[in-house]
Amino acid sequence: MTIGYTTGVYDLFHIGHLNLLKNAKGMCDKLIVGVTVDELVAYKHKRAFVSFEDRIEIVRSIKYVDAAIPQYDMDKLATCRKLGASLLFVGDDWYGTEKWQHYEDEAAQYGIKVVYFPYTQGVSSTKINEALNKLR
Repeated sequence: MTIGYTTGVYDLFHIGHLNLLKNAKGMCDKLIVGVTVDELVAYKHKRAFVSFEDRIEIVRSIKYVDAAIPQYDMDKLATCRKLGASLLFVGDDWYGTEKWQHYEDEAAQYGIKVVYFPYTQGVSSTKINEALNKLR
């Protein structure tokens, strides 16, 4: 059984989130999704509009998701290892960065492959938040 893992805040859930989850599920038998807890979002100097409890329930309800779990820290590889995941799915905005090149090398040591998915053009939680702020 191939287990895949991905994480995100999933604030203001949109089609880009759905595309990532759908594509990820197409590559594994079991897809586990880490949903970032509010405290970790705050660590990144941001604030989620939707509460963690609601965000994890939304993600848990997506038909492509087999399990949704809280993401308490940024160590995705440790979580993959704990879950037995052999695939780690991320957005392609990280592809080729020094940080993720190192992450790929470290992941490979544990038999974990990093898979990059393209961002859905024209949509992001940041853009939605900006548009809402202008309307307010």
